[in-house]
Amino acid sequence: MRTPIAAAATLTCMAVLAAQEGVPRPQGLVPEQMWPAPGESDWKKPVVIQWQRTWDDAVRLSQATKRAILVCVNMDGEIASEHYAGIRYRDPEIGKLYEPYVCVIASVYRHNPRDYDDQGRRIPCPRFGCVTCGEHIALEPLVYEKFLKGKRIAPRHIMVELDGSESYDIYYRWDTASVFKDIADGITNRKVQTVPLVKGDRSLLERLESPDSADRQQVESEFAKATPEQRRAMVAAAIGAGELAPVEILRLAAWGLDPALAQEARKGMVVAKDPGTVNLIAETLRAPLEHEERKELVAALGRFGSTSTYAQALATAHQGLDGTTTSIDTGKWSRALAAQTYAPPASEDLTTALEQSDKALAAEPSDPAARLDAAEASLLQALDTTSSGGRGSARRTAAARQSLLSDAERQANLAIAQGATGWRPTALRAIAAFHLGRVPEAHQLAVAAAPDLPPDAPGRVAMEVLALFAVARQHAIVAAVRNKQTWPPQWAADVHAAYAVLAHHPLGRDEHAADHYDFLKFFSSPETDAVLDRALERFPESALLHQRLRDRILERRDPDALEAEYARRLNAPEARPSLSWFAGYASLVAAEQNRRNQRRENALAAYRRGIEHFETYAKRSGNEDGNHYVAMANAGIARLQLDAGDLPGALASLQLAFRTAPLAAAAVDGLGVTAVQTADMLRARAVETNAQDVVQAVDQALTALPDEALIPPEYERASGNTKIRRRR
Repeated sequence: MRTPIAAAATLTCMAVLAAQEGVPRPQGLVPEQMWPAPGESDWKKPVVIQWQRTWDDAVRLSQATKRAILVCVNMDGEIASEHYAGIRYRDPEIGKLYEPYVCVIASVYRHNPRDYDDQGRRIPCPRFGCVTCGEHIALEPLVYEKFLKGKRIAPRHIMVELDGSESYDIYYRWDTASVFKDIADGITNRKVQTVPLVKGDRSLLERLESPDSADRQQVESEFAKATPEQRRAMVAAAIGAGELAPVEILRLAAWGLDPALAQEARKGMVVAKDPGTVNLIAETLRAPLEHEERKELVAALGRFGSTSTYAQALATAHQGLDGTTTSIDTGKWSRALAAQTYAPPASEDLTTALEQSDKALAAEPSDPAARLDAAEASLLQALDTTSSGGRGSARRTAAARQSLLSDAERQANLAIAQGATGWRPTALRAIAAFHLGRVPEAHQLAVAAAPDLPPDAPGRVAMEVLALFAVARQHAIVAAVRNKQTWPPQWAADVHAAYAVLAHHPLGRDEHAADHYDFLKFFSSPETDAVLDRALERFPESALLHQRLRDRILERRDPDALEAEYARRLNAPEARPSLSWFAGYASLVAAEQNRRNQRRENALAAYRRGIEHFETYAKRSGNEDGNHYVAMANAGIARLQLDAGDLPGALASLQLAFRTAPLAAAAVDGLGVTAVQTADMLRARAVETNAQDVVQAVDQALTALPDEALIPPEYERASGNTKIRRRR
């Protein structure tokens, strides 16, 4: 059940690259001393830098005030980036250095699972302050394309002039003083005269049209305190601002508690021109709406089609999902599947069928039906993994399987040459081509076979063709979107229909349900949640589906709600022992989210509940595959204790983590941190405070770890180098 807590980092550790580039490290200093890690009290301080929300806003503000843009790039888990985010960006003196600039922050890491609460109110990123996580994530690829020169390095500071040129690009520095000197000199040596931004007695429309994030915050705050009449006036003014309309006001109105104002906001979305309206409409389409209102919102997306491929794709998909025309007759399939119980044939039956089909073909070599029977028997035998021996063995060699697949394909082609037509030869060729590695050809054949596929087709054949058909349609949609081409709305309906049949087909799999959910979620279908809920009822032990359940809860609610959902499921009569494993993992995810939000006590409690769940799972199941995450939970507790200054507590938790699952010491958690990194930081703190007993204990604990546990995380490795960390 092992699933990764954190995705691989996409940025590169500055210290590692500096070493690669030959930039000498100051004599006698280690990274922990050059960039002291922020503690719990540091993270509680507010960020003092006023970041702009989008690149377009930053450019508009820069042009209006003649101020240069300062692009800041940050990376979770990287020691210098942690120092900037947790200490420097919260220091009022440092904030003064950044004030003359129009500042933007780029980071690929999400620190809040959602950007808005249930009433449309912004949820600021706990790491960077006034921007949402979606905003600093959206900035990263744009900044990368414009300024990073193919190198994702953090931390990084880039000064951009009014004409888009760069004045400086600071990275590969072993100190902060030289960075701040360059930031200060960039303004001191600049010859452009800035224009004061007058914020006196401005009209509501002027403030609504301002690109400055400080102005946007003020207007949104006013909206929250306004009377219903004032809110209606603000919504009307926002709509009247046209392309400069602050879409956040429409969002607040649409998701607020006033149904009449929400309807006015949706009418505003229909005429609004702000590009941010696309995402707002997408979110709105997920909710139940009257048919005509939904139709108007979908039509409104067409206005953005020339500039937004997502808007065009969203509109096309909803036209298909709201229609009834599909290549798959779902009604016919539903009736057939409801009326039958399907049991896959036993392996010995498949072996017998293959032998009988061989005999029948030998007797009638010119009969295309007999040849298709032989092709089907070979194909099913090749795909069978249920037996323990013989010709249908799960231990069948790859060569034997390849031979059976090739034989099935050859027989199907010969049957076509002998006059065979219809869905059957095409379906058999599609499946064989897919498992022989010719995926595009398989997709093309599945598209031809699926519409005529009868519900009484052999179960494995039907399942494979429907799945290939759904994926083929998805690939076609992706290709059309990438090439900015129009595509038939029916393609979206086809994907939905094929997966809907697989959801009830006896051989449908959890991966089909996960793909179905992802497809509907991407296109903001109101059926998305129901698909996941039904799939979890059918596949209660699916890691794929539990991941989506966790994400869904955190996108809408808080970490407490995630744990509450799993507590509810554990109390259900049908709860299985494995559910304790998933509950434990959910508690670890909740703990990490609480760490991001600087809720230390909540995080500690969630980690401990996670450990309890994994221990319950081990007792009930007899399995120990939760030990890896028990170790990671203890490492997370150690990090929290270290941040709070509890060095002995952090040491004890780390020692427990290393004993429980030594290899987990190298695993990166959801905040980009490993247990070994926490041990290194603990050692540095112990050196600073002259706690020699802790220093010695950390060294002993690290020495006892296997070499594999000391391999640095991917983002810290030099290119192609997996050398283990140096032992002391």
